[in-house]
Amino acid sequence: MKKNLIAALIGLAFAFPVSSYANHPNDTEAYRWNLQDLYQDRAAWDLDAKKLEAQFPQLLTCSGHLGDSLPKFKSCMDLYADIAKRYSRLSTYAAQFRDQDTGNNAGQDLAQTADILGSKFEEASSFIRPEVLNLGAKKIDGYLAKDKSLSIYRHPLNDILRGAKHTLDQKAEALIATFSMATGTASAVYSTLSNADMPWPKVKLSNGEEVVIDQAAYTKYRAVSNRADRKLVFDAFWGKWKEFERSYGVTFYEQLKRDSTYAKVRNYPDSLTHALDANNLPRAVYDTLISQTQANLPTLHRYFKLRARMLGVNDLRYYDIYPPLVSGDFKYSITEGVKYMLESVKPLGEDYTKAMTKATTERWMDVYPRARKRSGAYMTGAGYDVHPYILLNYNDDYESLSTLGHEWGHAMHSYLANKAQPFITADYPTFTAEIASTTNEVFLLDHMLKIAKSDDERLLYLGSALENLRGTFFRQAMFADFEREVHAKVDKGESLTGEGLSQIYGGILKRYHGDQEGIMKIDDVYATEWAYIPHFYTRFYVFQYATSIAAGSMFADEVLKGTPGARDNYLNILKTGGAAYPYQLVKQAGVDLASPAPYQAVFKRMNSIMDQIEGILAKKRQ
Repeated sequence: MKKNLIAALIGLAFAFPVSSYANHPNDTEAYRWNLQDLYQDRAAWDLDAKKLEAQFPQLLTCSGHLGDSLPKFKSCMDLYADIAKRYSRLSTYAAQFRDQDTGNNAGQDLAQTADILGSKFEEASSFIRPEVLNLGAKKIDGYLAKDKSLSIYRHPLNDILRGAKHTLDQKAEALIATFSMATGTASAVYSTLSNADMPWPKVKLSNGEEVVIDQAAYTKYRAVSNRADRKLVFDAFWGKWKEFERSYGVTFYEQLKRDSTYAKVRNYPDSLTHALDANNLPRAVYDTLISQTQANLPTLHRYFKLRARMLGVNDLRYYDIYPPLVSGDFKYSITEGVKYMLESVKPLGEDYTKAMTKATTERWMDVYPRARKRSGAYMTGAGYDVHPYILLNYNDDYESLSTLGHEWGHAMHSYLANKAQPFITADYPTFTAEIASTTNEVFLLDHMLKIAKSDDERLLYLGSALENLRGTFFRQAMFADFEREVHAKVDKGESLTGEGLSQIYGGILKRYHGDQEGIMKIDDVYATEWAYIPHFYTRFYVFQYATSIAAGSMFADEVLKGTPGARDNYLNILKTGGAAYPYQLVKQAGVDLASPAPYQAVFKRMNSIMDQIEGILAKKRQ
């Protein structure tokens, strides 16, 4: 019933990179999250896990009896909600415990145990959807009318009824749930090969340093200032993926076939429709995103021309897209970062600012990088009765500051949704999740530009925002374009090899980067990049980053302009959580993501940033 929660918490199929940093000098207990807010220790976790397992048989006694009476229906719904909330808390602790030290076997064991509990939960609750459908809308509406306390279940129940023609009978649903642990082979093979078994190449850089170019090293060295080194790194890294093109083609094709099969089993015309229907998203959102992006590639090409000028190169190549446009010795301690972030969100009102200010003092964050800690950054708000948790790898640079604002946008979304909603409707989909984070990024940029003390500092902020638009909007839209094409081929029964996937991706990659127009040259070996993207093993996921940054930009602009009602409309999205369908919720707040308007606003914003950069550069040349 609460399918977003189960999908999110059963565990990612992909291995994740691990920090290789030595401990930061400020990495004290005060800058680490306090997991004891969830459970005092493993013994307390085990005790709650036993309570959860004892509830599964209780839930199964509801099977076949949801329609016996109103009291029986209510008790079963309440039992399901309590189980889901308990599992959510257990899974949150397990994931956070693992991620703070991925080399600790106890953490791996805890995470695996949580995964098993999640599968048992899915099996025990698999009867609910078909049984609710069997009861029908008339009987469900009668229950809701007679007992107002059931109103918290109205949206989830209506969502089940909406999917009547795509839900199978109880036996078939139970069978699908049983197979859920056995259908992740493709992503598991991808993960193992990419993170553990790949024989990564070694290169010798211009300074004489020899480096093994694994995924972490590629991320680091693709941005070095020496252009010859960047080419060396790109050629070695993508050359290795090219060697395994055939194998990755097999794994991804298996994933595509799995997605197509599930769409057919659930009576959908294609994989894309199946994926979008999970949150009742109209197809027009996806198609409008891609059509608008394709029509506005000249904006992206303008960016590449500007990048070439700022890097001082005449023949921009694909290995030139990662070096920072602006460098400078600008440092931001976590204390300063929190201060700037809190100042930046003042347009959202006193209540929002006061709540965030208090939260930043209560050890919701694990701040600094250290050996064996999970790398990157994320927020989880699934500990409903506790508070959100944020993982950072803060390095005192502007990217870290921007990430801080991004993740706290997520955290405040969860905080407000959990405060305003019962557990069963507090969990929100990705479609709205990234809106909260990207909106806060716009607020932060606006604030930092206002307090910048020099043109060099302004260039740093503008360049970072520009690169974020390239990477979060255009790149994710390009990925979405590729996904739509390859899924459509498999849905039609066509085969795809690794070579065929590279040809499709290479064509899209070259079109987006202006290869034919002479904007940027893309070497054919780099077309194996599709094999590197783990998100492709979660069907039609990445497009939501692009739609979110479009919506977030519009909301932030309206709030900053002081448009009447804009702030309340935006905060209502956060407080609603998952109690309404995300497309309609965003549209009611003033942004229609099935129309060209929000995407046109992105292109306008990107051009405005480039105008400001070019103005500063022109002043510097005088």
